[in-house]
Amino acid sequence: MSADFKKHLSPQEALQKLKHYCAYQERCHNEVKSKAFDYGLNVVDVNNLIATLIQENYLNEERFAMLFAGGKFRIKQWGKIKITYELKAKQISPINIKKALSQINEESYLKTLEKLYEAYYKKLTGTTQLKKIKTLKHLQTRGFEIELINNFSKNY
Repeated sequence: MSADFKKHLSPQEALQKLKHYCAYQERCHNEVKSKAFDYGLNVVDVNNLIATLIQENYLNEERFAMLFAGGKFRIKQWGKIKITYELKAKQISPINIKKALSQINEESYLKTLEKLYEAYYKKLTGTTQLKKIKTLKHLQTRGFEIELINNFSKNY
């Protein structure tokens, strides 16, 4: 079979599959739309299915954004910039991105940044200035704000 093969399901069959897909793990609208199109459905059917899933509370963009942001911060220790970027890539609305970021505890955020700064800084060798620059770049790639990182670099 070719890689282009798509399952062709009726809208009712697709709805059942999408309900299971959404129940297994929180999904964004884009993921569900993509999955629905993989089932060979047309745009009208996909939009109707999305509306049904929202109405039956299988899909909730705000809930997805909150869980995504919280999980990426706690588990992967991403900063707010990287979380924002990833949520935008998933086409989450700016309002829901803002809500999701606001639920991250500021004290916990700063403690995580401090812990990451110390751990990375200590494992580096070289001059103090070089270690600070490398640590700053590393934490920037993790999505933390430059101003906050610089505040911690003053202690080293």
